Amino acid sequence: MNNLLQIPFVKSFIKSRWYPGIFQWFAMVVFSVIVVELVAGTVNPSRNFGTSMTWVLWWPAIPVLFLVLGRFWCAVCPFGKISDIVRKLVGSERPMPKFLQKYGIWLIDFFFILITWSDHVWGIVGSPRGSGYLLLLLTTMVVGTSVFYERRTFCKTLCFLGGLAGNYSRSGMLALRGTPEVCKGCKTQSCYKGNEQAEGCPMFEFVRTMDNSADCNLCGNCVKSCPNDSVRISVRKPTSELWGIRKPKMEHAFLAAVIMGIVFVQNITMLEIWQNILDVIGKVTATANYNVNFTVAFILSMLLPIGLMWAAARMTAGSSKQETVMQNFVRFGYAIIPLDLAGHLAHNLFHAFTEGKAVWFNTMNLFGHSMTGDLGFASAGVVQVMQYAVVLLGVAGSLYAVYRIGGRASWRKLLPYYALMVLLALINMYLFSLPMTHRV
Repeated sequence: MNNLLQIPFVKSFIKSRWYPGIFQWFAMVVFSVIVVELVAGTVNPSRNFGTSMTWVLWWPAIPVLFLVLGRFWCAVCPFGKISDIVRKLVGSERPMPKFLQKYGIWLIDFFFILITWSDHVWGIVGSPRGSGYLLLLLTTMVVGTSVFYERRTFCKTLCFLGGLAGNYSRSGMLALRGTPEVCKGCKTQSCYKGNEQAEGCPMFEFVRTMDNSADCNLCGNCVKSCPNDSVRISVRKPTSELWGIRKPKMEHAFLAAVIMGIVFVQNITMLEIWQNILDVIGKVTATANYNVNFTVAFILSMLLPIGLMWAAARMTAGSSKQETVMQNFVRFGYAIIPLDLAGHLAHNLFHAFTEGKAVWFNTMNLFGHSMTGDLGFASAGVVQVMQYAVVLLGVAGSLYAVYRIGGRASWRKLLPYYALMVLLALINMYLFSLPMTHRV
């Protein structure tokens, strides 16, 4: 594996005071403008700078950033910077509560599901005010957490994007690790504790024991503080981490399956047949209440991949007495992550390429240059071809992850998981083949 820190410019930049601060302050300025526009600007989402920047540019770009740069976004995220500022000014630096240490990832899973559900019930994405109030609510949570607890407790255990970032970053192309033979003799543990050069890891990571990139935001603190130049930042093959995780966790596998269900529901609710689906559900629930019927559809969409994963685990574990169905589910749950990433990206390609000019138009509007016109960069047909290509790449990554997690076992033994990944890919491709409405 190559080491980007062997490039003099890269190493000196990451060790300098400019990194990641120069990116953080730029993000803070843009974030401030976005919040003001969302809360005080036009209520027309197609004309609101904050809406287009958040949901037409940033949200589609996030999965690409996680794939190419790992969790780097979390290093420059405005919420993280706000947390750092609050802690330095008024923070009490109390240890993270044991409850958050134990259940933090489950809380992230819960908040991710809750916010996605809330969007469809209250129309957060389509409402500039709703989006603005959501960002202000998250800012309040960041400030409150940072006043009481050390480091980035909010980012580690409460941020709804943290679970998504952690899962997607496992497929990312960058990995920060220590050099084992060097770390073995280290007595300072500066990467975790910090020193005069930089604070300790804000995400509570100890470089010496890291075997995954789920919680590393590439902030560079360990690079600055390590007295032995042990830290490496390497380029790796996408998905290569998924079959080398020493301690797979249920909460990670659960979220991976849930994300697939959320991608389904995000697609379904933007299709022309969505109302027909609601009508069918309404006959079962005996109500026309949108919130009730959407909630049913939402739960079913999440249960579908979880149920299919569980069935695949039963069939695969049934032929072996070496692990339980639960253990098999957790171990192979990571294999669905590349397909999650592809589904998320493919869904948002529609918005980026059919609504993308809104970002430019609304940016010019901020400076008094009124611009209108077709918002698309490409036709729906061209976007569909791109979506199919992305899904095919995602399913290829998931199939190979199944093969490697399964220890290169025979295709017959791993057939349930192979069939599952192909089925999920086909469902995605079918949904992308149907006419889709715009979000803003």
